Amino acid sequence: MATNITSTALDFDNIKDSLKDYLKKKTEFTDYDFDGSGLSNILDVLAYNTHFNGLIANLATNESFIHTAQLRSSLVSHAESLGYDIRSKTSSQVTFDTTLNLTGVSGRAQTYTLPIGTIFVGSNEDGSHNFITREIYTATDDGTGLYTFKDVNGTAGVTAFEGTVKTKTFFVGQKTDRQIYIIPDSDIDTNSAIIRVFDSPSSDQNVEYTPLSKAITVNSKSTYYTLREAPNGTYELNFGDGITFGKTPEAGSRIVVTYARTIGEIANGCKEFTTTAAFNVGGSVYTISPIPQANSAGGADRQGIESIRQNAPSAFAAQQRLVTPDDYKATISSNFPTVSDISVWGGQDNVPIAYGEVYIGLDFNTGLSDAAKTVIKNSIRTNFSDNLSVMSITPVFVDPIETFLELDTTITVNPDLTSKSPQTLEVNTRDIIANHINTKINGFTKTFRRSNLLTEIDDIDAGILNSKIDVKVQVRLIPVLNQPTSYTVIFPMPILGEGSGKVNLESSTFEVTGVNGKCKIVNKVGSLVLQIINIDDNETIVTDNIGSYVPSTGVLSLNNFNLNLINAGVNFLKFSAIPQDQATIPMLRNFIFKHDSSKVIVNHTIDRQGVRVTL
Repeated sequence: MATNITSTALDFDNIKDSLKDYLKKKTEFTDYDFDGSGLSNILDVLAYNTHFNGLIANLATNESFIHTAQLRSSLVSHAESLGYDIRSKTSSQVTFDTTLNLTGVSGRAQTYTLPIGTIFVGSNEDGSHNFITREIYTATDDGTGLYTFKDVNGTAGVTAFEGTVKTKTFFVGQKTDRQIYIIPDSDIDTNSAIIRVFDSPSSDQNVEYTPLSKAITVNSKSTYYTLREAPNGTYELNFGDGITFGKTPEAGSRIVVTYARTIGEIANGCKEFTTTAAFNVGGSVYTISPIPQANSAGGADRQGIESIRQNAPSAFAAQQRLVTPDDYKATISSNFPTVSDISVWGGQDNVPIAYGEVYIGLDFNTGLSDAAKTVIKNSIRTNFSDNLSVMSITPVFVDPIETFLELDTTITVNPDLTSKSPQTLEVNTRDIIANHINTKINGFTKTFRRSNLLTEIDDIDAGILNSKIDVKVQVRLIPVLNQPTSYTVIFPMPILGEGSGKVNLESSTFEVTGVNGKCKIVNKVGSLVLQIINIDDNETIVTDNIGSYVPSTGVLSLNNFNLNLINAGVNFLKFSAIPQDQATIPMLRNFIFKHDSSKVIVNHTIDRQGVRVTL
């Protein structure tokens, strides 16, 4: 009867044990000491060889598929086969309010210019970094000798990008089937690349090529290029084939590639800047003082492998079009690394309904200025939405609406099972709650599941026997002071209605003219009507009907609401409500969970009966 080796494991010891079992069944090795003989060494070699070959075979199989590949080079190859452009490193950027003061200076010109390549030096905890302008800025005398630098569109402000300008030159030889030009640099910001093709090595006449990602139609005369990451981390410059996929440079041409070499996210957070830019007026030198609108931000390392794994198939499905929400998400994620999260929905799903519009919620990396955010939104609209979306569909950008979780938590502690004090466990619980909100559910379309958080709390320490959480949801309103105004406040989920028999909704405190004491808005018990009460005067009713709310939609309406003061140091009111389902709370559209530490309460109870010992 045949004897088989049965082993499906790659573990060395399991393989060796399988070989031993196989030999023990052979009559030639009856009562043989496998561990105390030279045969043990032979079995080691066989097991090592099998183990190694198994690992190689397993690795090769995994690397053949985008969802299981672990090597960046493999994912780069898969992405290229799907036509997906992997995002390179991205330069940090900063926008300055930049003026030149020549008041009272004679002989001043009408206009002054900051050329491309003007250097600003910024510093952060990682050292000093050069920021360079990528376009021309001009300033015109306002009549008093004060000059404000503006871009070509007349927008005030000077934007500079971190990096060092590099140039690489190629000379085109005889045509081949595929022309590839290697740029031996892994730190390229591909957004900064300028590709010029000159007629000859000595010619000044050139054509500037355009990235293929911006193409609408392509033919044999189209001057497009692709600049993609190679499997070894450098970059490959490709042109068309001269037939159907764009023009190819002629033999004898000179290709000049200019790009910014960047350090990525390391240059974020610069807040103090200097510049050597100066202007000679009448023999005297005058400098400008760059005042950053915000700290430098937007720098990012090249796209990570998990991002490639997720976005490449989605981008392939989009096929250079913007139709579905996933199309928008894939395109924006691939091209804008400073966008940390995206939510897209059609006008038919909006509240209120708005047919013919697509809503785009963008959450940006910390530190990005409002001006930089506007530039990104405009770029999405002009470079992508206008060219790739369905006609008559208008993109509408919306900011994230912060929704805060208020968690009243009680932990049950058995002091006999832990070395930590109950107070320490309370602190640990607050830390777990903050981390859960800030890292695990902080994003669009995330869902808070109370059971998941309770599990994390129970796992903090053996001394925590159990825990419970009462959940409220908080949204905020910035009201107009001293002016009767009507407002609509939206909770992103259904909230408890009049049948609960208790206060389901309340605001933070404020002051009303003519009322002595702090006031707040609550719902009448057993009613959907909202009223203002004076909490310093035994909850006396100040206004019996200031509005109402709809439990099923979570929409709160305030009519002619007038207040004259909010708590010191804040400009917003907090509205807290009990959701109909405290166990599972999904976020919709552009709502996003945030952490309000002042509304996270943790208490403890003692239970020494949680463990019974049977003797």
